[in-house]
Amino acid sequence: MVQLPIKVKAFINNRWLVFVCAMWVQSCAGIGYLFGSISPVIKSSLGYNQRQVALLGVAKDLGDSIGFAAGSLCDVLPIWGLLLIGVIQNFVGYGLVWLIITHRLPTLPLWVMCIAIFVGTNGETYFNTASLVSGIQNFPKSRGPIVGILKGFAGLSGAILTQIYAMINASNQSSLIFMVAVGPSMVVIAFMFIIRPVGGHKQLRPSDNTSFLLTYSVCLLLAAYLMGVLLLEDLGDLNLTLVRLCSVILITIILLPIAIPIVLVFFSGPRLQTEEQLLGEPQQLEANKHQHDVNEVILSEVEDEKPAEVDSLPASERQKRISQLQAKLLQAAAEGAVRVKRRRGPHRGENFTLMQALVKADFWLMFFSLVLRCWVWSFGTFLVVLGVAISLRLSQGSFPIQDPATMAAVQVIMAFGFFYSFMGWPGEIYVITVLIGLGYGAHLAIVPASASELFGLKSFGALYNFLTLAIPTGSLIFSGLIASGIYDYYAEQQAAFQLQDLGTKSVIPLRKENSLSCEGSICYSLTFGILSGLNIVATVLSSILVYRTKTVYAHLYGKS
Repeated sequence: MVQLPIKVKAFINNRWLVFVCAMWVQSCAGIGYLFGSISPVIKSSLGYNQRQVALLGVAKDLGDSIGFAAGSLCDVLPIWGLLLIGVIQNFVGYGLVWLIITHRLPTLPLWVMCIAIFVGTNGETYFNTASLVSGIQNFPKSRGPIVGILKGFAGLSGAILTQIYAMINASNQSSLIFMVAVGPSMVVIAFMFIIRPVGGHKQLRPSDNTSFLLTYSVCLLLAAYLMGVLLLEDLGDLNLTLVRLCSVILITIILLPIAIPIVLVFFSGPRLQTEEQLLGEPQQLEANKHQHDVNEVILSEVEDEKPAEVDSLPASERQKRISQLQAKLLQAAAEGAVRVKRRRGPHRGENFTLMQALVKADFWLMFFSLVLRCWVWSFGTFLVVLGVAISLRLSQGSFPIQDPATMAAVQVIMAFGFFYSFMGWPGEIYVITVLIGLGYGAHLAIVPASASELFGLKSFGALYNFLTLAIPTGSLIFSGLIASGIYDYYAEQQAAFQLQDLGTKSVIPLRKENSLSCEGSICYSLTFGILSGLNIVATVLSSILVYRTKTVYAHLYGKS
């Protein structure tokens, strides 16, 4: 009994508890995924046309993607402060929408509704930032799995909230918006002070791989279960009792990961002293860092001073000559005979601020490679989560998923998927859905983790939220301009041919308000060909990033 207070304190400060609570927050943080369910309610209640609903969708997308404020405040506010701001925005934004569509407030102009949707959806950027920042700070050596799992739960959140709403069986559909305003806010408030950095880098355990494996399994089980339940509900009408039983099973699956910190704290033996000393003393770390900096500077001098013929020598002789030159430079630097050139600002793998990262070519290579592949539509939730899970299982192998080389490989797969559809080969809809869905899911795990490896953790929130701007940028260019323009062109051509078939000698210009629709593979085949080429360009950019950063990953993961 004397040990119980100590155990409870250790449980509250356990990094796995923080991670599990962050997973629960993410499981209700994907508010934007529910817009397709709440937009018909808004449309029917307020009498909007489809164009007005589309404007609300734009406001939702902007709120979902613009996270500058969350990223900037992450450096000055505690994690609970970020979560509190997100709660306020979510509650106020969607609460106002609910009051308007239930006519508890008078009908307000469309621009007010757009602002309310933007504010409410923007709250999830605070939830995402707080969860990801606390996760990677507590698990600095497992950034890829942490980011992938958290983003996977965010992707499932729409289906989770939909299923819980079905359990409530509310007669008025406007109650879905009320649940969106209140539900996530209550969950986040419950865990607001638990999600935080707890010095997780000192809590390494040999059982961590097993814990991650259990978490992966829960994520996959949850995705498969949700897909199965949604298919059952679509194929037949389930009675309320069965729906509620399915929802209870769903909640049980979501709660399963809490077993990890409970077992680690209350049912495992005391940690070995060697586990506490895995990272060494701070003084030793600082000394190693200083020695690394000196060696890096001297190596840069070696590159300037070595004769050109050295590169043509055999490997053993070349290494011998370089070592001799390095030793001379070290001695000369110690005696003050030469002045060692030092670069300003941090090196790759160290902590960057957002402004420092914005002047680095590596950062823009990553950003534009994302822009070129960000033409994404609604894939099956299971496929996206499966893409995350596959990339996480790869992370248990001999290479880290946050390596830009993995990002380049995924872009090749996506390029092939688009090319397959461009050629119009059999089963194209299934092939492109699987390949692009899996590729997009894998990117959810790769990109944020790679950014944290290259530019550090200090300003990760700001860096991550800037990179997310690649998503609306790519969607605006390739979906809003290129894809839609090509679609409208072929739709007009088909409409003109239809008029000619009806015996009209002259083609009648179509008015803007006429509804145009295109049928057949011709509508998107050219778009898919363009996107395939753009993904190849993105692969080239990622390959350049691989070459530029190979020394960072060699140092971090012991690669040759």
